Amino acid sequence: MIRFILSFFGAIFSLVTLGVFMVALTIGGVFWMYGRDLPSHESLAQYKPPTISRIYSGEGHLIDEFAKERRLFTPSEEIPDLVKQAFISAEDKNFYTHQGYDIRGIAAAGFEAVRSRGQNVRGASTITQQVMKNFLLSGDRKAERKIKEIILAARLEDTLDKEQILELYMNEIFLGQNSYGVTAAAQTYFNKTLQELAPHEAAFLASLPKAPSDYHPVRRKDRLQARRDFVLKEMYENGYIDQATYEVEVAQPLRSVQNGDFESFRTALPPRDYFTDEIRRQLSEDFGEGEFFTGGFTVRASIDEQMQVEAAEALRTALQKYDRGRGLWRGTEQTIPTEALGDEASWREALRNAEVSRDVDLGGRWYPAVVLTVADQSLTVGVENNEGTGTVPRSDIKWMKGNFKDNFTVGDVVLVRKAEEGDSWSLRQVPEVQGGFVAMDVNSGRVLAMQGGFSYQDSVFNRATQAQRQPGSSFKPFVYAAALDSGYSPATIVVDAPIEVNTPQGLWRPKNSSNKFYGPTPLRTGIERSRNLMTIRLAQEVSMPVVAGYAERFGVYDHMGPFLANSLGSEETTLYKMVAAYAMFANGGERVEPTLVDRIQDRYGETIYRHDDRDCVNCNSANIAPNAAPTIVTNREQVMDAITAYQLTSMMKGVVDRGTASRTVNLPVPTAGKTGTTNDAKDVWFVGFTSNIVAGCYIGYDRPRALGRGASGGGMCGPVFQSFMEEAVKKYGGGPFDVPPGGHFIKIDRFTGGRLPDNASGEYVVAEYFRDGAEPIFGLAYDGGFAMGSDLPLFDEVQQSGQQVTTSTGQTTTVGPKANFGTVSSGGLY
Repeated sequence: MIRFILSFFGAIFSLVTLGVFMVALTIGGVFWMYGRDLPSHESLAQYKPPTISRIYSGEGHLIDEFAKERRLFTPSEEIPDLVKQAFISAEDKNFYTHQGYDIRGIAAAGFEAVRSRGQNVRGASTITQQVMKNFLLSGDRKAERKIKEIILAARLEDTLDKEQILELYMNEIFLGQNSYGVTAAAQTYFNKTLQELAPHEAAFLASLPKAPSDYHPVRRKDRLQARRDFVLKEMYENGYIDQATYEVEVAQPLRSVQNGDFESFRTALPPRDYFTDEIRRQLSEDFGEGEFFTGGFTVRASIDEQMQVEAAEALRTALQKYDRGRGLWRGTEQTIPTEALGDEASWREALRNAEVSRDVDLGGRWYPAVVLTVADQSLTVGVENNEGTGTVPRSDIKWMKGNFKDNFTVGDVVLVRKAEEGDSWSLRQVPEVQGGFVAMDVNSGRVLAMQGGFSYQDSVFNRATQAQRQPGSSFKPFVYAAALDSGYSPATIVVDAPIEVNTPQGLWRPKNSSNKFYGPTPLRTGIERSRNLMTIRLAQEVSMPVVAGYAERFGVYDHMGPFLANSLGSEETTLYKMVAAYAMFANGGERVEPTLVDRIQDRYGETIYRHDDRDCVNCNSANIAPNAAPTIVTNREQVMDAITAYQLTSMMKGVVDRGTASRTVNLPVPTAGKTGTTNDAKDVWFVGFTSNIVAGCYIGYDRPRALGRGASGGGMCGPVFQSFMEEAVKKYGGGPFDVPPGGHFIKIDRFTGGRLPDNASGEYVVAEYFRDGAEPIFGLAYDGGFAMGSDLPLFDEVQQSGQQVTTSTGQTTTVGPKANFGTVSSGGLY
């Protein structure tokens, strides 16, 4: 009997042992089979999670951020223990003791699945397993994936320590609202840093990984609060918070940015604009779009926030003034269905979803509104973010052709701003005409302000950097620069007379804008009055290949066509390039590389780009005198001769003082510049500068067409420059343009080019700067011709018209009654 019992139990033991062996062998075989071709987990030790790239102003203010996944990477040692404890309590309370997987958790989940007959399948993944799923595996719920997850988790535990694993998890996990990682989520839900979170807020975040959409702080508020309270209880039971803290925290209401309890961090960011979007475009080209959107760059922009506001307002004011002057109402071309207008909640919801500009602040913030009623003397409108309704009086549309009933229909979406007086509203519209504006430092090329259109939200196309337009007469300084470097002077005489040019398209007969001819005229007057015929003659003499070489050297074009019409600015370029080129006139001819970015740091804080590459010789020296500046050594290329740059600057100062920009530009510091107006006034320009700031404006339609009678660069862009520079001068100052060594001043009659005594004064007197050793040669224009070359009369002998003079060849001639005493430089045009 005993033998039978022993035999029976021995058989049972053998069967059990065999069963255990077979189960172990089966499990081992399954794990061996699924563990053969798994992805490598070792790369996670060097993992760089996709991280937000952020842009800061020169003052250090966050002004924009770019990311495919909104994540702010935070090392484990900088994540507060409280936040770690909340997630461990919610997701994996045995995290610090298991080896990557939790057998008890798996068994409990399996028992629950069997008991509920598959109706209640809950996860049993540890934090380590979730890291594996997020990084290396798919998110399906198949048994195969779970087995692979366990295998990889065990391997990862042998590779990384617990804090490294927790760092990966807390920076990678999706927590809703396009927020990845705990740092971004804390900002999204509470507008706080991790260090500022209270226990109930940490528990709030730890409630989200399960299913962020199922625990939405507004739509599923009660469910989220229940989950948050559960996490707080777990934190208490795990010993992370004491009972008193638990009782205080669990009694806290569920608060979030989404419920309006905190100001959103996004409200601290200005609306995205042309400046930061251009940085995005340029850096995506330099580093690759993927790297820019995921690399965690910290970008210090060159933008001056105050000046950016001034630039936007100056350009918008000019565009709106032109638009209103035409008197045409276009509106937003959007409407709200009639059925939605009967209920305020309905039309407000529809208005919130209207895709209209919300980034305009011109005389006050512009708001979307819906027309509710149309009467003879007023409109009733419902305004976004304003209680009740408002009224637009008939007096507000004096600029508009037609009346309310001609232009408006109930349901129209319009833009309005608060009227300056009373409780009424004023109608606004985004102009059809567009433009661009750029301002930069003449010495460093740092772009201080950029506006690429009226409203970024209306049109992201940047007219400052992307619009290829004809610069018109604003190109002429490059022709004059080529001439000045070729031996001409500001007093050289050029004949302003009709000219005919044979072209492949036929005979070209260019004209001055006035349709008049002015005869022999000094170069200075040619640029001050923007004489086309003088410019063409000058370009012919210097040769267009030389002019093209200058334009390319200054970066206006990559390859300029050597066609004579291009001397008048017929080849397209961008405002950005033109402003950068003018900066080189202003700084004495030194190469300037324009930039919107001062410095870029990578995710580790290492500087990977710095715009200013000059060498500061003694910046770290302790021996610099208290009032002395350090020595900055520059090796920048000299693009043009410094004397040429000053001569050209002096001539363009005349454009502002008494030329085509004199009626609209009048600053308290010396200012130079050049207007530009193309054929039929399809494009109008003004680019100008003081001793330290250069700025340029362009205005025109995106699909070029005439701006109308009287449109000009001086009249339309001049006021934009003036408005901006008035504020820029207050902040940055300005002074006389630096006079380079190697030359001397001679007083000249600016009408005739004739030399004047040193003590001469009056509006006709100008002090021209001549190179040492290159004294001007004086010539004489008279009835029947102009004396030149070997027939030059001796200037000192000429006293009055009718006088007999002897030329250098011994010939005798009589000075005519229309004598014009002028100066010419050798090699010049006469």
